[in-house]
Amino acid sequence: METKEQTQPDIFQENCLSRQVLQLIADQWTPLVIYALEDGTMRFGQLLKRINGISKKMLTRTLRSLERNGLVQRVVYPVVPPVVEYTLTPLGQTLIEPVRALQVWAYEHLQEVAQSQAAYDQRDQKPLYEATAALVQQR
Repeated sequence: METKEQTQPDIFQENCLSRQVLQLIADQWTPLVIYALEDGTMRFGQLLKRINGISKKMLTRTLRSLERNGLVQRVVYPVVPPVVEYTLTPLGQTLIEPVRALQVWAYEHLQEVAQSQAAYDQRDQKPLYEATAALVQQR
């Protein structure tokens, strides 16, 4: 049986490694951790305070993933209690510019997105409200 080797990355193909790389950075918390670490080395507690809304469990999971994929370096100092610091690796630093571009886009389009959400929510609620009112009248 012949297998066809993929010669060029194709993110639309299920087995393409580029999709795994995209999934690494396309979650809710990774861009925020990358952006926070742009300022330099931080401890776990500092990251937790900086990234409002992230749980300890999600921060731990995100940092482990970033470390595993070579984007963050974790250094544990042998003291009591242990001190752990996180720093972007050179590979992780290459994500600063794309993450910053996403932040700029978000800031520039906040109002448009909010208006679209409100219009969509209004549109969807009216038929539901009318259908509910019709059912209540039938009783």
